[in-house]
Amino acid sequence: MMTYLDALILGIVEGITEFLPVSSTGHMILVSSLLQIGEDSFTKSFEIIIQLGAILAVVFVYRKKIFSNFALMYKVFLAFLPTAVIGLALYSVVKRYLLGNVYVVIASLFFGGIIIWLFEKKNMKGMVAQVDTDLVESSVTVKQALYIGLFQSIAIVPGVSRSAATIIGGQMLGLSRKVIVEFSFLLAIPVMLAATALDVYKHHDSFVGNQLEMLSIGFITAFFVALLAIKTFLAYIQKHSFAAFGVYRIVLAIVFLGVLYFV
Repeated sequence: MMTYLDALILGIVEGITEFLPVSSTGHMILVSSLLQIGEDSFTKSFEIIIQLGAILAVVFVYRKKIFSNFALMYKVFLAFLPTAVIGLALYSVVKRYLLGNVYVVIASLFFGGIIIWLFEKKNMKGMVAQVDTDLVESSVTVKQALYIGLFQSIAIVPGVSRSAATIIGGQMLGLSRKVIVEFSFLLAIPVMLAATALDVYKHHDSFVGNQLEMLSIGFITAFFVALLAIKTFLAYIQKHSFAAFGVYRIVLAIVFLGVLYFV
């Protein structure tokens, strides 16, 4: 059963990992397992809803761009559509069989880590240049936006990582690292708004006792931690590749598999 401290810890985990290519949902599932929090209906809803707290940090950081650039947000909406259709169709299956499944997370982290590491080793040349933030508006085409949305839909599987899927997909389409990272940030807004709205609609009447308080703690914590994480991540990608995240995912998967079997 979740406690207030558990909610705080999960909020911190979510805020740190939401924008990294390591899967925030996967990390929350693994941490919940370590904290011995049962993967009941509320915990699964908690793991979805507090992600919106981290996403609101994007709204705050990019508020001028979001509310003044219709063309950019139109492309973000187009990229959201494939995920919306696929996610809505598979929502019940994902929540019942995949969300909360530690073994699915471990497998996704491991194989996703290998893909990221191999991709980054092959594409080291694209990692360096400082790209002006305004470039994201003109760099992403309508066709690329739709393809990015298809890549993102892979992340309905816990552990895949929404940001990893969109960033790698965007780079495969020829977008620069900085441009696709910022586009991925913005794309998270409609995705998590829709996911949260759907989950609240379906399960709001099942929240009891102090569960709303725990949701508030996780939500607010994720927001403030994510504010720091966004700026740190943007600074990091100017000088480093994502290969380290691939290695991290592989090691984490192996460690957790060992914990499950031997501890």
